[in-house]
Amino acid sequence: MRYPAAMAEIRIGIVGSGFLAETRARCWEQVRGARVVAVASRQRAGADAFATKHGIPQAFDSAEALFGSDIDVADLCVPNRIHRPLTEAAAAAGKHVICTKPLSAYVGQDLDSATSEGAVGTRDPVTMFQVATDDARAMNDACASASITLCYGENWVYAPGVVRAAGLLESAGAALLEMRGWECHSGSHSPYAKAWRNTGGGALLRLGAHPVGAMLHLKRLEAARTGAAAICPVAVTAETTDLSQVAGATAANTRIATGWQDVENWGCAVIHFSDGSRGIATGSDNVLGGMESRLEIYASNCQVKCNLSPSDGVRAYAPDGEVFGDRYLQEKLDTGAGWSTPMLDEDWTSGQLPMCQAFADALATGSSPASDGALGLDVTRVIYAGYVSAREGRRVTLDELEAAG
Repeated sequence: MRYPAAMAEIRIGIVGSGFLAETRARCWEQVRGARVVAVASRQRAGADAFATKHGIPQAFDSAEALFGSDIDVADLCVPNRIHRPLTEAAAAAGKHVICTKPLSAYVGQDLDSATSEGAVGTRDPVTMFQVATDDARAMNDACASASITLCYGENWVYAPGVVRAAGLLESAGAALLEMRGWECHSGSHSPYAKAWRNTGGGALLRLGAHPVGAMLHLKRLEAARTGAAAICPVAVTAETTDLSQVAGATAANTRIATGWQDVENWGCAVIHFSDGSRGIATGSDNVLGGMESRLEIYASNCQVKCNLSPSDGVRAYAPDGEVFGDRYLQEKLDTGAGWSTPMLDEDWTSGQLPMCQAFADALATGSSPASDGALGLDVTRVIYAGYVSAREGRRVTLDELEAAG
């Protein structure tokens, strides 16, 4: 299913009505050549309220009903555990798919319900790798078989700072030697994020997937502009832990989220690339003061640093948290007191809005998006290789993990 270049409008159907769906709805409202025409949520009341809020003409109480409607694209803003089944269902219905990160995750889908409770997070990490990557491949295969496009919703790829950095690196003809990236904040307070059976991992997966995706993308671009063979991740060395359990951290002196069950609230992975370069990706739920999303690139003839958040285009001071009232300042910022960096347009600087526009343009012209299903698969491979490395305390190669399957 391909669209002619002259197609006037891409019809979007959003699956979900939570935080990410709200972000996407705001972004789609600003995208040229696209319009949200339907939303689906498990609770019809939630779908109706979301539709009313955003002026969406159709609301459904199931994803399947939405896939049967007159949409062109299904934007899946749903929990990790249902990425594969909904992608396959959308593909079978002939709908293009936008799937948020991570493309797939291990949530005990190979276990029966009687044994999965409490056992998911302790599963052999090599099995986790195999199941998660099998799901990611199945999603890619389902979309390819149906001749439709799978877009991987990695917003860092489209963040203006990362796009600008990529242009500078191209002009410099630089070889990327080392990259360091991290996304950090004070942690999710949702109980769902604290159990492996819901999310498929902790901070390395939820937060670290962003810098991992950006790094893999930049190495893709480097290979393309130099005419070299693909520059791929070949090995991973990682550590993970729950730093909220550090001795001395008490209920009285701790302001970060606590209560993590079987997932890490800190993870760091060193990615070994086929050209000998390295990437260091960190996800952390131990950082107060708002979201920190950064990427640093150390190249053969230059250095580039991207501050997605915070950005100091605006700096503000308030003697107490009531001065700015309920005015939004920055994601995960828990007080407006003192100095802060109110984001100019977080949907833009985070890459969410440019990503939606890029996906609409790619689908309208039949071209491949920069962040595609293959990138999502590679991110899954790296993250779960990281979990194997962290559990076994050694560097692991992707080839050995693939062979083990």
